[in-house]
Amino acid sequence: MSDEKDLGGRPRIEIDMAELDKLCTLQATIEEMASWFDCSIDTVERRIKEHSGKGFAEYFALKRGKGKISLRRKQFETAMSGNVTMQIFLGKNYLGQSDKQEIDHKVSEIKISGDDGDL
Repeated sequence: MSDEKDLGGRPRIEIDMAELDKLCTLQATIEEMASWFDCSIDTVERRIKEHSGKGFAEYFALKRGKGKISLRRKQFETAMSGNVTMQIFLGKNYLGQSDKQEIDHKVSEIKISGDDGDL
């Protein structure tokens, strides 16, 4: 016989924090994470707080950085391997390049003479 008392309620849902970190890296939403672990959003938030002492937003921001780095690395690899579309994309986003043309619409001083509207 067990010495533990049955306190009632539902059994505790455990969350694999390594798996949660991978989902953060993929920038999954908290709704998607809760669905993945078959639990509520509140449960995901509680487990993060228990594990790290941080709220979801702070924890997520720290972990998603790895995903951004991985994506950026792949983009640069793709561009450097000769993908012109990716080279253009990175040029516009990181180097401030643009393919739009600036047109100057300055109007010089206009003199109106007489009452007949001649310019």
